[in-house]
Amino acid sequence: MAEKDLKEIEVVEAEAKPAKKTTRKKATKKVEEEKKPAKKATKKVAEKEEKPVKKSAKKTIDQVEEKPAKKQTKKAVKKTEAVKKTEEEKKPARKPRKTKVEEPKEEVVIEVVEPKEEPVIEQTMEEPVIEEAVVQEVVEEVQSDLPQPRRSVAFIASECFPFVKTGGLGDVMYALPKALVQLNCDVRVLIPNYRCIPYKYKERMVYRGSFHMDLCSDGRSFYVGIMEYIWDGVVYDFIDNEEFFGQGNPYTSIVGDIPKFCYFAKASLAALNYMNWTPDVIHCHDWQAALVPVFLKTMFAPTPVGRAKTILTVHNLRFQGIYNVPTIQYWTNLPYHVFHTGGLKQGNNDANMLKGGLTFADVVTTVSTTYAQEIQTQEYGELLDGHLRYHSNKLVGIVNGIDIDIWNPATDEYLASPYDLSNVVSQKVGNKMALQEELGLDHDHSKFVLGLVSRLTDQKGLDLVNAILPQIMDDFTQVVILGTGDKVYEDSFRKFENDYKGNVSASIMYDEGRSHKIYGGVDALLVPSRFEPCGLTQLIAMRYGTIPVVRETGGLKDTVEPYNENTNQGNGFTFDRYDASLLLDAINRAKSLYFNNRWCWDEMVQRDMAKDVSWENSAKQYRQLYVDITK
Repeated sequence: MAEKDLKEIEVVEAEAKPAKKTTRKKATKKVEEEKKPAKKATKKVAEKEEKPVKKSAKKTIDQVEEKPAKKQTKKAVKKTEAVKKTEEEKKPARKPRKTKVEEPKEEVVIEVVEPKEEPVIEQTMEEPVIEEAVVQEVVEEVQSDLPQPRRSVAFIASECFPFVKTGGLGDVMYALPKALVQLNCDVRVLIPNYRCIPYKYKERMVYRGSFHMDLCSDGRSFYVGIMEYIWDGVVYDFIDNEEFFGQGNPYTSIVGDIPKFCYFAKASLAALNYMNWTPDVIHCHDWQAALVPVFLKTMFAPTPVGRAKTILTVHNLRFQGIYNVPTIQYWTNLPYHVFHTGGLKQGNNDANMLKGGLTFADVVTTVSTTYAQEIQTQEYGELLDGHLRYHSNKLVGIVNGIDIDIWNPATDEYLASPYDLSNVVSQKVGNKMALQEELGLDHDHSKFVLGLVSRLTDQKGLDLVNAILPQIMDDFTQVVILGTGDKVYEDSFRKFENDYKGNVSASIMYDEGRSHKIYGGVDALLVPSRFEPCGLTQLIAMRYGTIPVVRETGGLKDTVEPYNENTNQGNGFTFDRYDASLLLDAINRAKSLYFNNRWCWDEMVQRDMAKDVSWENSAKQYRQLYVDITK
């Protein structure tokens, strides 16, 4: 279509896909200013100014766009047959906005932002390109009230709630990334695509791609698939391989788990390169992901993902991923120089995957400040205390939080009588009565009910509980236990239930709903751990107005302030040395306050509910750590 045959042109701003608007006010305005005709052109474009759209930092970029004025005063002009044909095919839902352009004396090139669909009209006008700098300017304005600078973070771990969870690691992998999204972080979580992940999540996963990856020292390669799921602003990428993750449970045996997590660490880095997404920080967790920093500083150093900084968080130092050197050499094909005493090597013949991660990571964190100090001692160091003291300059402790949306007594659907800070004293008793009825305990709201929600292992101090439980049982006390673990403790608690029928309940199982009912229904929660890196149960207890009785170790010491009867301050009862008599004393002090100074007890309940146990403060500390190591 010749330009001389067209006296008047109508510029139709109609998008082919209304759901995905691409025109931004600021970007378009800048393009128009840059593309103004030279001064030789005597005709000007007559265009009515529109009111600018107020920008809100809470809106997405797609929401920052031009809105047409309510009234259009442009004159209708005669359309060419080609324009009419285009309008009939596109059939816009609303009347298009029109702009009259008069022909200049000299040729003027008019650029328009084209929709994603190919236009029907033959183009004589070149298509403008909105520069990245312009778009970035809009992004920064929209996010002006969020913390700066923005950081991208990849989390790599062996489990994540709600897809798969065996302990506190799963809770952290769900709650911390979600909290970081609110602090202007771009977050991806990479976990294995286990067979045990519920179908309701698997059916929503989207296939992102696949490739084969060399892994073993003999050149053996394996399939790597990537399945993606987006939820609450977090992108979850599942590493798919039936050979490694098709057994069902996430952890089987050390013989099977060593190859599985050697593959997972390398496949996660390869997947990031494949998706062309290079994070500023890679945050890996426990021994299952501890080889990530090792692979990154060796095999992946020259690749795009090699630019990232690494953080390794130790959730429990007891579990380290130790096996003989030849086996780990075979399943990683890592260079020989990493298998030395300062690297992966431990003892004469073993390689320690966690130790390698501690060596090669840029920063090492633990889940509480006290635990970061404790693991540098022989008592808690699990034979790595000397190695940790050597790397103490990069060791940081940040206490965990809990997801206060999931753990919220005001909205908890499992509770018989939901409550909050304003009515906890009057409403909590209703949950106690409902719990007693469900568990077959004597119905008596005046009794002191002590709860225990835990894995039944030596670490949790259950030998102390076995030793003192007969001494705390009387006509005014009940004990409720929930958990599974070592057979010796399962059997002993079943025996106590039989010996003290009506006053002791032992639920040897894992039941999410019942755990909520226990937190909401008992008066105090017992956490007498031998060692506790952080602990979440005491935080949940305080959120539910349940007083914690804990040993002063790790995160328990950092989060529970011992009650002082002289000042009526504190939020729990504590004991220091690992001793059964001291545990008994702490329980008796709690019972004494409950029965003799109830108003002081009720004030402590309210203090605990008012305490901030969310991820907000912890996430801010992690975010600052990301910024510091990437400056």
